[in-house]
Amino acid sequence: MFIDQAKIEAIAGKGGDGIVAYRRELKVERGGPFGGNGGKGGSIIFVGDEGLSTLLDLRYNPKIKATPGERGKNKGQYGANAKDTYVRVPVGTTIFDDTTGKIIGDITENGQEIVACKGGRGGRGNLALANGTYKCPDFCEKGEPGEERKIRCELRVLADCGLVGFPSVGKSTLIASVSSARPKIAAYHFTTLVPNLGMVRLDDGRDFVMADLPGIIEGASKGAGLGLQFLRHIERCRVIVHIIDMGRVDGRDPYEDYLIINNELKEYKMNLSKRPMILVANKMDVPGAKENLIEFKKKVDLPIIEISAYTKENLNELLYKIRDLLDTTEEFSLFEDDEIEVVEYTFEEEKKPFTIERQDDGVYNVVGEKIEKIFKMTDFDSDIARARFARQLRSFGVDDALRKLGVKNGDLVRILDFEFEFFD
Repeated sequence: MFIDQAKIEAIAGKGGDGIVAYRRELKVERGGPFGGNGGKGGSIIFVGDEGLSTLLDLRYNPKIKATPGERGKNKGQYGANAKDTYVRVPVGTTIFDDTTGKIIGDITENGQEIVACKGGRGGRGNLALANGTYKCPDFCEKGEPGEERKIRCELRVLADCGLVGFPSVGKSTLIASVSSARPKIAAYHFTTLVPNLGMVRLDDGRDFVMADLPGIIEGASKGAGLGLQFLRHIERCRVIVHIIDMGRVDGRDPYEDYLIINNELKEYKMNLSKRPMILVANKMDVPGAKENLIEFKKKVDLPIIEISAYTKENLNELLYKIRDLLDTTEEFSLFEDDEIEVVEYTFEEEKKPFTIERQDDGVYNVVGEKIEKIFKMTDFDSDIARARFARQLRSFGVDDALRKLGVKNGDLVRILDFEFEFFD
């Protein structure tokens, strides 16, 4: 089954917890803290595999969770780092953050790796937390939570040129005639339901990959027919081969077909109409095709290559024209600048790491990625750890922000599912 879209929930591994331990050895007085740090959690990494051609595995495995890091050990020993989880996908797969719509990465080579979710770092043991103030801390850090993301994968076939045109214009017959591809060929519309790829080798030693793409109809750019399923797969093609049924086998007007296809390419977001295009008049062996071509040329003043995919007439001229055009055409960017997830470092003032909202029940809810991460890594079983967390909140400005909102002693403040009373 050919699946070219899949959505999954990816959860990287949590870092291992640090531990509280003490050095106790004969003749070693006041040995002090000896608890080791936890290991790093496993990341989720997508890797390109040229042996795959579908996202079927992801469709039936919608939740991927990496393993957590190992807990720290006694004698200052670190816990083991967890192994990363590798997700194999076909070459040509684009990884999106489904929440923001940003592109995490685009896999175009076999073995290429994209880190989608990073594993959390290990929590520090009491040996690492010892300092001048706390020479022998009785608390440790919990492991950092791993990243969580809702991810959308989209497969776009890797081909140098793509065959476009209405259903039954001869695209499948053409690719079967010039390559070893064996697509389904029948006398009805939408015979081709999935892209077919074929390697075309020329007598001069050059070669290229041709894609037979599902037929397009009017309104395809808005989802009609096979719609976006077709158009997505042509995005990587550097050259478009527009095939027109000049024999009018289905009774359609070749010029109207030409206008409709060009309009759908223009309406699509990738602006496919600006890519190099080769016009091909197919089915020239059919009676009346030459007369139809004469009328067509009166309306379209562009070079047209006449072929018959069925009788293999004039195919060499077409193939060499495609290869020559590929030699002079650079690759096109698939994405707009605002679609790519880029981390920018500036000297602007950092935004507040939290927000405070008063809920309907009167509780002040503190929300913020940094605050929540520190909360999850705090050992609340230790009085000293709780006092340390309170100091961290104060350093972030949470106390001052609560006072400005009119919080009084005894009012409830909530972070995630934890509630505590505010005391000035």
